[in-house]
Amino acid sequence: MSNKIVVGAQWGDEGKGKITDMLAQTADLVVRYGGGNNAGHTVIVDDEKFELHLIPSGILYEDKKSVLGGGVVIDPQAMVEEMEGLEKRGISLANLYISETAHVIMPYHRMIDALEEKRKGDNKIGTTGKGIGPCYTDKTARRGIRIADLLDEGRLRAKLEIALDYHNLLLDQVYNAPKLKVDEIIKEYQPYIEKLRPYVTNTSLLLNQANKKNQKIFFEGAQGTLLDIDYGTYPFVTSSNPTAGGVCTGTGIGPTTIDDVIGVTKAYLTRVGAGPFPTELDNEWGEYLRDKGHEFGVTTGRPRRCGWLDIPILKHAVRVNGLTEIALTKIDVLTGMDEIKVCTAYQHGEEIVEEFPPYLESEIPYEPVYEKWAGWEEDITGIREYDDLPENAKKYIARIEELIGVPAKIISVGPGRKQAFIR
Repeated sequence: MSNKIVVGAQWGDEGKGKITDMLAQTADLVVRYGGGNNAGHTVIVDDEKFELHLIPSGILYEDKKSVLGGGVVIDPQAMVEEMEGLEKRGISLANLYISETAHVIMPYHRMIDALEEKRKGDNKIGTTGKGIGPCYTDKTARRGIRIADLLDEGRLRAKLEIALDYHNLLLDQVYNAPKLKVDEIIKEYQPYIEKLRPYVTNTSLLLNQANKKNQKIFFEGAQGTLLDIDYGTYPFVTSSNPTAGGVCTGTGIGPTTIDDVIGVTKAYLTRVGAGPFPTELDNEWGEYLRDKGHEFGVTTGRPRRCGWLDIPILKHAVRVNGLTEIALTKIDVLTGMDEIKVCTAYQHGEEIVEEFPPYLESEIPYEPVYEKWAGWEEDITGIREYDDLPENAKKYIARIEELIGVPAKIISVGPGRKQAFIR
């Protein structure tokens, strides 16, 4: 048995889709365990780009089962559009499975997401506006609608009536927005329901049966550690647990079944949306990383904020996820830089802080303490062996390993499926 979790070790966008796709060659099942279509994974296969938002990247292998667990929130319209887009490109959905207990994003979730961000003004979180947060709120408040409810119109109608009693009050009295009607939502969602129906199953049972047969399961994370609702840069976070602990609650499989946890991290750092970012480069070097690394959100198209690698953040990810190794991506983007900096700690007033604090925003700022490393000029995108990397690149990798106490076993030197190697 070799069940692995692939989790983001930063603020998301680290290249998890590519690493999962690479490792999925040896897996039998690839599972998404949390988040919604606010995520985006880019996988490049033979110069063909696939941008996936809900469906696990295992779908690109016809013999792998791709599973959406109960911890995922699903927008039926977005899901069907993604399914049909893949079918048009010749990708089979025969091995796609959707949890019957996953919660459903409804029209009022998207509306309230956008309206609440507008109401907050300068204090907005910077959400994608996809309704993710309001859907998870309903789930916690026990008025959510699940995939299984979609399959029974009587139950769906009854649950929608309860949900709209609450949400129409919000829309009308708080946001001065039009109320929604049960019949209109059911009519809108009916085609999506029929498209999804054949794929719905008890995915917890499916996964546990596969585990008993010693089939290999890969769990694919969305977002990243610093966006975790409990362990991220709160309140600038997502509404779920993209950390490794979310796998068990998001799929219905026990912790004793997990063998390895792979943390995916860029060789530098990016984030999308608002929130603290101590190593952010608001200068020509930030623009250099953004342009060379094509740092624009897969889901939103928003330019990503770019900065130097932050070791306190990475050590935090190692600890809360129990990382057994890291996959270091986009190291090729650093090629051509004379000097590379690494934040090893923060200066907080008179204090040197080496661990990630509960709040990076404070009246006394957390200023990065940097180490400086020499860069390299050699093109590394064609390299497939660690020993062939430039000496300065190997020194940089070795220093990261030393600082976080976890080996970098996977090195990615480009966006393509074959532009990564295992040490």
